[in-house]
Amino acid sequence: MKLQQLRYIWEVAHHDLNVSATAQSLYTSQPGISKQIRLLEDELGVEVFSRSGKHLTRITPAGQTIIEQAGEILRKVESIKQVAQEFSNEKAGSLDVATTHTQARYALPPMIRKFINEYPEVSLHMHQGTPMQIAEMAADGTVDFAIATEAMEHFGDLVMMPCYRWNRCIVVPKGHPLTQLKELTLEDVSAHPIVTYVFGFTGRSKLDEAFLRRELVPKVVFTATDADVIKTYVRLGLGIGIMAQMAYDEKHDADLVSLDASHLFEASTTMIGCRKGTFLRGYMYDFIELFAPHLTRGLVDEVFQIQTRSELDELFAEIELPLR
Repeated sequence: MKLQQLRYIWEVAHHDLNVSATAQSLYTSQPGISKQIRLLEDELGVEVFSRSGKHLTRITPAGQTIIEQAGEILRKVESIKQVAQEFSNEKAGSLDVATTHTQARYALPPMIRKFINEYPEVSLHMHQGTPMQIAEMAADGTVDFAIATEAMEHFGDLVMMPCYRWNRCIVVPKGHPLTQLKELTLEDVSAHPIVTYVFGFTGRSKLDEAFLRRELVPKVVFTATDADVIKTYVRLGLGIGIMAQMAYDEKHDADLVSLDASHLFEASTTMIGCRKGTFLRGYMYDFIELFAPHLTRGLVDEVFQIQTRSELDELFAEIELPLR
């Protein structure tokens, strides 16, 4: 059994069983990958993949377990490399971060600039996706960090740390009737067509919970995965927008009015997470602290020792998270 063979079955499984695409991503040949997978299956005495002719059709039950174990081995190998790199050159390396459009566009840019200035030899890669995709990328080791608001709590193999709280605003064109009200109510909001986030995305659950508590049915006519699209369709007159307050830019969105909605919806908390057992290099600690200054190296190390969610909640109970 070779480490290369384990990498091949892992990569094929994560390229939708497309050997050709896997070969391109690994800069090798398709026949070479197929041959090594066959050799591994012969050695193990079981098939990792079912086939129809030359095409892989599905992962076998045995293959599912083998691929999961291969992933663990590959992550351990990567951790060993990280340890070696930390001692050979603590300022050089790579960092993969998965996050949503809103975080990438509005929350991360200032600290990314500081991080790159401090660590010019670290290659930083940004991956965008839904909260569920982001959590999956962190859980399977595709990325080092996941930054999101929703879905990460569903992955027990992630270490999650709260970074900051944020709330929503209502965006409307200038002159809209809602701009004439002294204080918005959910009844006022629900009387208009709504453009907002896709369910399960960027704190959408808090919005739905608020309407449900008041027994109101919002008229959601259009959903999107990022605030820029929401603003575009508000400008087209499709409805009023409900989005993260941080996504409203007074300069670039001067044609729209932002109405405070913090009294209507419970604040959401953005988290940063990584897989349990991850070896954190020095610049990884610094990345976390740049994004969330209260997450010092000492506190992060303490979090990594915690075993239960209740212990984590207790640890952060006395820390007042900033509101953005």
